[in-house]
Amino acid sequence: MIKVAITGALGRMGSNIIKTLYNNPEDFKIVAAIDMPNHPKKGADVGELIGLGSIGVPLETSDNLDNVLKETKPDVLIDFTAPAPCVNTVKIASSNGVNLVIGTTGFTEEQRKEIEDNINKNNIAAVISQNYAIGVNIFFKTLEFLAKKLGDYDIEIVEMHHRFKKDAPSGTALRAAEIIQNNLNRDSKLIYGREGLVGERTKEEICIHALRGGDVVGDHTVIFAGDGERLELTHKASSRQAFVNGVVLATKFISQKKEGIYNTFDVLGLNE
Repeated sequence: MIKVAITGALGRMGSNIIKTLYNNPEDFKIVAAIDMPNHPKKGADVGELIGLGSIGVPLETSDNLDNVLKETKPDVLIDFTAPAPCVNTVKIASSNGVNLVIGTTGFTEEQRKEIEDNINKNNIAAVISQNYAIGVNIFFKTLEFLAKKLGDYDIEIVEMHHRFKKDAPSGTALRAAEIIQNNLNRDSKLIYGREGLVGERTKEEICIHALRGGDVVGDHTVIFAGDGERLELTHKASSRQAFVNGVVLATKFISQKKEGIYNTFDVLGLNE
């Protein structure tokens, strides 16, 4: 049985992860649920707070994370929060020898380096991914093929998320762009939206357009436009459960690893 701690426990992803893990008691035991510092509901049963019913796990706060991890000794900590608190969580969790599943997005290059340095320095294992949905990762893998075969086409990326999403473009869109660039046989550069008299589109451009509105969980489309035809590859998430299912797989995967940084291709065996 894998002992799991969850940060961002009361968030959209955190609460869904808790519900799913709790309903799989043969594989997982939730030992800690953590939210923001000085949360007014600290000490309340986290199951009651998310509508699951009492599960015997009190809500803890991130200002006490080091003590919580020392007391509960989780095998894996799952983080879906925000960049700055995630960096702090990684420092504390890695120093306690706790493996990680990180789904937070929007890191700067410096933050990402700090995360990787702490993981490597403390010899723990982590899965880091911008998107854990299984279908999205097949989407990513397909983009490798399309970028190689349609590399001379004009390429645009369109993503849409709910009105509450704080970062733009999405981590998934950025990962899609990275995969495309890594598999093109020509120079390319990323731009973000267009405004004003921008002139003709250059061949090097890969433009990402970020749409926000309503309760859209996550839509991503990559357009390969050539003369006389275009090919569009789209993934649409209708429920956060698609992401949660991938997190469950990643948690099982990383619980068996001693050290190293992995991604969802590793989890799903797509690198083979």
